Amino acid sequence: MAFPLDLDRIRAAGKPGVARALAAIEAKGGLHRHAELLDQAVDAAHGHVLGLTGPPGVGKSTLTNLLAQSARGRGESLGIIAVDPSSQRTGGALLGDRTRFKTDPADKDLFVRSMAARDRLGGLSDHAVAVTVLFAAIYDRVIVESVGIGQSEADVAHVADTVVLCIQPGSGDSLQFMKAGVMELPDIVVVTKADLGAAARRAAADVAGALTLGERRTASWTPPVILVSSTSRSGLDDLERAVREHREYLARTGAGADLKHTRQRHWIEDTIRTNFGRQGLARVDIEAALAASGGPFQAIRELETRLTAYVGTLS
Repeated sequence: MAFPLDLDRIRAAGKPGVARALAAIEAKGGLHRHAELLDQAVDAAHGHVLGLTGPPGVGKSTLTNLLAQSARGRGESLGIIAVDPSSQRTGGALLGDRTRFKTDPADKDLFVRSMAARDRLGGLSDHAVAVTVLFAAIYDRVIVESVGIGQSEADVAHVADTVVLCIQPGSGDSLQFMKAGVMELPDIVVVTKADLGAAARRAAADVAGALTLGERRTASWTPPVILVSSTSRSGLDDLERAVREHREYLARTGAGADLKHTRQRHWIEDTIRTNFGRQGLARVDIEAALAASGGPFQAIRELETRLTAYVGTLS
């Protein structure tokens, strides 16, 4: 029996309902088939999406565990999307759900999903974007943990309300990120392994300096730099406070609405460019499609259908 993909039914069905919805969306043709549901989720989003990025080995998964414990301790429901390196043979996620997170499978208000990166550069796949959107309509908080290489830093910024960049002491990450333009992306910077003392404080000072040299995702927000130790849990309350303050800032200033529109436009543009190239992108009016449709996913479906038909006339 087919499971009706309706937000209220999915919520009422709990984790089994969410799992069935994800399977339907990730199936071949699922993004087009369930575009109305995904646009309904865009409009119904209430969960705050936290994007964690940073180089491999910096401690993102450990921080995700701490944030998950904190959220569940407050009674918040939580969806976690762990973007893993892709298997070049199967296209699937290599690490899987249970190797990185210490979660209780019986917790009905916590759902963990591992998803393969789009490619070897580590970007988010279209399905990862769709799952993030669905989770934000179901859970109070969503954490997207990126691979932390190449394209992933920028892609996380296109789904997250708050981007948290993680660096570690003594790595020289801040200098490398500054060269790559990554320091323009974070809303919060976390220096992990704060128990290293002076080295952690030097890293925090370096990154604070680097943040003053580039543009910011939202011009009037100054990203705080927070030292966090997973061993002692020091700094975790400061991080939670910074996330809360950034969420309040987005609501108070209207920056959140601006980011939402920018994200939706990017999803459409990125999908069309990926599937039809620059020539395909040149043949569409993204703003008009977004305004005329029920949301970004229906706009993508309409534009892809139109472009596919056009390509067919050329053969």
